[in-house]
Amino acid sequence: MTRTIRTALYGLLALFAAVFVVSTFFLRAEYNYGVYGDTAFLAGQKLGVYMPVLAVLLASGWALYRLCRKLYRFRPQLVIPAVLAASFAVQTAIVFLFPLQPTADSKTVLSLAQDMLYDGDYSSFQLGGYLYMFPFNFSIALYLNTLLAIFPDNYLVLKLFNMLFTLVTTLMVYLIHRELSGRKDSRDYGVLALAAFYPPSLFMVNYIYNDVLATALLASSVYFLLRFVRGGGWKHLLVSAALLALGNYFRSIGAIVLIAAILYVWLSLGRLGARRGWAAVAVLAGLFFVPGLAQNGLLQATGIVDESPSANSAPVYLWLNMGLNTETLGFWDERESYSIYQRQAGYDKEKSIELFKAEIGRKWTEATAAELAETYYKKLVWTWTEGTYQLERYGIGNDGTTGRHPLAADYSYATFATERMKSDSPATTGLLWATYGMNALLFAFAFVRLIGSLRKDRLDDVLPALVVLGFIGFYALWEIKSRYVFPVYPLLLVLAYAGFGDAYRRLFGRREGTA
Repeated sequence: MTRTIRTALYGLLALFAAVFVVSTFFLRAEYNYGVYGDTAFLAGQKLGVYMPVLAVLLASGWALYRLCRKLYRFRPQLVIPAVLAASFAVQTAIVFLFPLQPTADSKTVLSLAQDMLYDGDYSSFQLGGYLYMFPFNFSIALYLNTLLAIFPDNYLVLKLFNMLFTLVTTLMVYLIHRELSGRKDSRDYGVLALAAFYPPSLFMVNYIYNDVLATALLASSVYFLLRFVRGGGWKHLLVSAALLALGNYFRSIGAIVLIAAILYVWLSLGRLGARRGWAAVAVLAGLFFVPGLAQNGLLQATGIVDESPSANSAPVYLWLNMGLNTETLGFWDERESYSIYQRQAGYDKEKSIELFKAEIGRKWTEATAAELAETYYKKLVWTWTEGTYQLERYGIGNDGTTGRHPLAADYSYATFATERMKSDSPATTGLLWATYGMNALLFAFAFVRLIGSLRKDRLDDVLPALVVLGFIGFYALWEIKSRYVFPVYPLLLVLAYAGFGDAYRRLFGRREGTA
């Protein structure tokens, strides 16, 4: 039975990967705030550009893979620090070349953190305040508050921690790949280099928010769970459960990883034993809610709030309603959904739930089956093939003087890079095309890996497959931003690199005397 389930999971994710890759030959998913505004842009593919981009990326990938194989003779104690140091240097250069200031939610939570630290001001929890509506963002405000209390109040400090967490994620990609390969002495440094210089991860250090932090915590949780199931001790499980709980605390999509983790443990009961397996499930589930419960208890005990902060917060139906907008493909709906909660319901959660249910029901009944199918297809294609995780806005930014939709005062100061990397410049366009093409190839080689896992019935690939499938299913319903699926990129890199290695060995293995 468990083999049948694994086969179905591998087959389903391989199907999605195939759909995404094939769709890129017909549709170009794009996000460029300076050119199109804050919208999900989907248009016909420009094959005259796309095909050469893929060719160059494939040739470069093959050459770099061969180069990294030559590093096998060097010890990990030498190579890993060197690669991480090089990645850190590139991130540092990006931070100084693109001195991006906080924007959107990033700007809001940083302002809240400063108000709490310097003025003891928690009024945002009061009716109509930001944390009244979105109390889940108190976690990132508290994190920023803590950093500001310990270190100088400077954007560079906050970005430095982003850089450190990105390095943690890079190391986790390497370690997860090593676990899935089944070789503890693996020196496959190519996957380390891929993660270390993956453009979205390099540029997203500029975005002072919860994405980078949560990604590091969730990826680390996946690694330690793999260690536990593959013969590790209870300490690995406890670390995994704690990291998962913290990851969910900072980014409320940890439930997807929790469900994937529980299913993975269940599918591994034959290896773990029933008692050990179900005890592991109890630990994962038991620790999951501890940070949130502790926070809410502390807020009420100190008199900052009188009841649970989520008592009248924006309901999940707000984002589900936004996600069903056929005109925007589930992207930002220009405050239409916010208006229902704020104005029509007067910040009353229960009243807004009924209004949202009615609105969602209306959209379902008024749209035809064909319209809904087209919306969900385009929504999935844009979310998963845009590929840059919106780095143009959150990693590069602009100086407010270019494009049809400039951001105001995006940079602390101007550099030659900010002058050259305008939203509509050839340099930015080239970077976005390259990252877009990389994403398509990642899904293509993930498909290769999944087909191999299906045929060989690999046991442990099921955990990253479950996590990715969970994100696909969740964001098929939720409001979309490609940035929202950023926490998946470490697992996508692992699957894709493994698939590239499988393809390489099949084509060149005998010639080079490798298996």
